[in-house]
Amino acid sequence: MLSYTEENYLKAIYHLSGSGVKAVLTSEIAETMNTRAASVTDMIKKLSAKNMISYEKYYGVKITRQGKAEALMVVRKHRLWETFLVQTLHFSWDEVHDVAEQLEHIQSALLIEKLDEFLEFPTVDPHGHPIPDKTGKFVEVRQIPLSDCSGKKKLTIRAVRNGSPSFLQYLSKNGVYIGATITILEKIEFDGSLEIMIDGKKKVFISREASQNLLVTE
Repeated sequence: MLSYTEENYLKAIYHLSGSGVKAVLTSEIAETMNTRAASVTDMIKKLSAKNMISYEKYYGVKITRQGKAEALMVVRKHRLWETFLVQTLHFSWDEVHDVAEQLEHIQSALLIEKLDEFLEFPTVDPHGHPIPDKTGKFVEVRQIPLSDCSGKKKLTIRAVRNGSPSFLQYLSKNGVYIGATITILEKIEFDGSLEIMIDGKKKVFISREASQNLLVTE
């Protein structure tokens, strides 16, 4: 069984590694966890002893198959709790991350299965991120940043890259949400901002940074 802190480190390594694809530098982990390199070194030793990661000097940390499975279960719990908080307790999508960070460490597998069943087995969380099933599998849909799109094709907003409360509040203020149908009306050459139509009803301008952090499908 992993401790609260070990789970947090493992989840961070999983995300930094591109879902387990590449090695991660200790400096990257320290920056993400907002801690000292010495603390990261101590944690690497603990996680290596539990066969959650492998480490090579000058190469970095790579998550093992067992470590990836554990990380995905933490991710699963986090995203299920976010979904529960929004759908059932009516939190806004910019309020749920910190609460889910606490709830994701509950160890009861039965509770999580009951939660999944209660929510009718959602496949994405309120931010559009895929929810792994109980075996760690999830469906990946090819999504592209809105900033890479052009023309007046209809697009659907599927996910956000930036989950910060300030960004989510910015989107809400402009009527942008997961599942919205949008059409690009104009791309402003000067600053890369976009004029978009949301659900065929509302015209808004969004910044280039915002469009870079919105993932869409055609």
